[in-house]
Amino acid sequence: MLFHCFIIRIFVFIFPSYIIKFSALKRLILSLVLLLPMCLSAQETHHEIGLGLGLANYYGDLQPKFFASDGYKPMSTIMYKFFATPRVGFRAGVAYTQVTAADSNSRIPINQRRNLSFTSNVFEFHGAIELNLLPVDVLHRRVSPYIFGGIGLFYFNPFAEDISGNKHFLRPLSTEGQGLPMYPDRKQYSLVNMSFPFGGGVKFLIGKTLVITPEIGLRYTNTDYLDDVSKSYVNMDTLQAYKGKLARAMSFRGDAKAEWDGNNPNYGYQRGDSKANDWYWWGNITVTVYFRAFGNPKPYTKTKCPGF
Repeated sequence: MLFHCFIIRIFVFIFPSYIIKFSALKRLILSLVLLLPMCLSAQETHHEIGLGLGLANYYGDLQPKFFASDGYKPMSTIMYKFFATPRVGFRAGVAYTQVTAADSNSRIPINQRRNLSFTSNVFEFHGAIELNLLPVDVLHRRVSPYIFGGIGLFYFNPFAEDISGNKHFLRPLSTEGQGLPMYPDRKQYSLVNMSFPFGGGVKFLIGKTLVITPEIGLRYTNTDYLDDVSKSYVNMDTLQAYKGKLARAMSFRGDAKAEWDGNNPNYGYQRGDSKANDWYWWGNITVTVYFRAFGNPKPYTKTKCPGF
C-alpha cells in the first residue's frame, strides 16, 4: 500500500502546475486516482517488464493529417508495469523515436511554397495509470482491451538540411525571431517539455509468462515548436543582422511568389498555426514478462472494481 500511495503522490503533487492547464486531462487522471480505493483490496499483485517496437509519426504545422501516409519512423520502448489488481496498474516507460515532415510532400499549395522541413530525435519518459476493461490474471481471463492515461517528459531538438545537404539545428537560429529584443513576445522555446500520453490496446496473456500487447498511444505536448514552426515570419533583414545569413535561409526556403516581397515573405505573414500545439504518437507491440510480486496474500480473486 505504501507503493500505491507513493505513485499517487507523484501524479497529484509533483505535476500540478502542468495538469491544471489541461482541465480535461486533469479530470481524467484525478478520476482514475479516485477509483483506486475501490480497487486496491487484498488481491494478488504482479509485475510486467519488457520491450516494445513500432512506428511513430507527428501531427503539427508541417503535417496537418493525424494519420498521414508518410513520415513514419521506427520507435522502441522499455516498459515496466505494476498491477495492484487484475484491473488496475501503474506503468512507467522510456522510449526513443524520430519525428519528421517536409512541405515538399504536402498537397497544400501554400505549404509547398513555404518549403520547410524538420527532423527531431525524441526521448520520452512517462508514467501512467492503466486500466484493464476485463480482469486479466493467470488463473482466469487472458485477453482484455485496456486504456491508459498519464504524464510524460520528452526531449527534442529539431534540425533540417540546407540546399547543400548540411545539417543545422534550428533552435539557435531563432527562425521566428525567438529571443530577439525587438520581438519580446517570442521567447526561446525549451527543448524539454511535458507530454500527456493516452491511448489503449489489447493484451494477450500467453501461458503463465508472456503478455503481448498491440497498443496505440497519442501524445499531446505543451509546445508548438516540435517542428520549429508556430507563428509568423519576422523581418528577414533584422533576422540576418542578429543571427546571420543561415538563419535567414532556414527561416524561409520557398520560391518568390506574388505574396512575397521579392524573395522574402512579408513581415507578419503567417508561417505556422500558433493556435494548436504539436502532437506525436506511435503504434507498437510490446512483449512483457509476467511475474508475481512477493508477499501476495492469496491467489487472484475476482476484482471488486466497478464495471466500465
